[in-house]
Amino acid sequence: MLPRVPAKLPESIDATKSWLAYGQLEIPKLNRELSAREDLLTRQRALRSLCDEMHNPLKVSEALREGVPHSLKELLTDEDPAVRVLATEVLFIMSSSHVARLEYLNLDIILPLAKLFTDEVFEVRQFSHQTLERCSQTRQGAEGVVGCGLVATLVSRIRPEENEIKSVILDTLHHCLAVDTHQALEAKALAELAPLLKSPLADLRSKAARDIMDLAFPLAGKDQACEMKIVPSLVGLLEDEVDEVKAHSAGALMAITITTQGKQQAISSDAIPSLMHLLNNQPDLVTLNSVKTITCLAEAPEGRQSLHDALPQLKALQHHGNDAICRAATRAIEVITWKP
Repeated sequence: MLPRVPAKLPESIDATKSWLAYGQLEIPKLNRELSAREDLLTRQRALRSLCDEMHNPLKVSEALREGVPHSLKELLTDEDPAVRVLATEVLFIMSSSHVARLEYLNLDIILPLAKLFTDEVFEVRQFSHQTLERCSQTRQGAEGVVGCGLVATLVSRIRPEENEIKSVILDTLHHCLAVDTHQALEAKALAELAPLLKSPLADLRSKAARDIMDLAFPLAGKDQACEMKIVPSLVGLLEDEVDEVKAHSAGALMAITITTQGKQQAISSDAIPSLMHLLNNQPDLVTLNSVKTITCLAEAPEGRQSLHDALPQLKALQHHGNDAICRAATRAIEVITWKP
């Protein structure tokens, strides 16, 4: 009597993944299967296996030697949505390695990833943005993103995207703004960031205020922020429940109020009482940014007059454990007590 062939595979075999070769042959075999254009199932299985294997840093090194990123780059334009999802996921997992991020820059993977920002599949867009954000964490990567002219593209994707991806875009912009702010200002990034200050999500409010602070360091950014009446919204966030939101809002006001117009808008928006309230029992970054903003507002005669009530609090901060806060408080006292 002939043995019966089981209808199902053993539980130890996953039919959705490739059978792995032994030792050093594993990654080369998977890389070859990625190029199997005529066999969709083979490509999907190889990608699923790589999603598991690339969590091992040693496997990432092998994949880089075998040219796996180049194979993945070719799959970014695959017609099958599942292949695009898995290809971007593998690239994202590999991007945890600094060497892999450098390889992405050498292979010019940034632009093919950017073309997926408008993909119909949410996961494809999400992994693409997350990979790009990781690449931009280093100055070399941020310069690569800026050099490809993608800042305007990122700004244009803020409004239509889902909240999860918006958060990633704001992080990528933050890294890029440390390199160059001109492209973002030309793309009217402040107009896209301002509505996020009223978002119900604290993460978006905080990151939007942080990016506005980055954009407000150059004079053109300060002027745009005043023209768009962003200051009142930032003043309102000084009373937010989340410390990061308060810190970044105070930081943005610190940058904007260097100009006379910024000072006037902040004072007319009643920023001084809120800033004085933030001098007590707050995290260091909130206190530091608040003291620096108070120093800027004290340069205006009406601000200096209102801030005399804050002198006891500022004198107490001269003995703070953070040296930066001590120096900032001393400078604020000098400006407030200055007499012509």
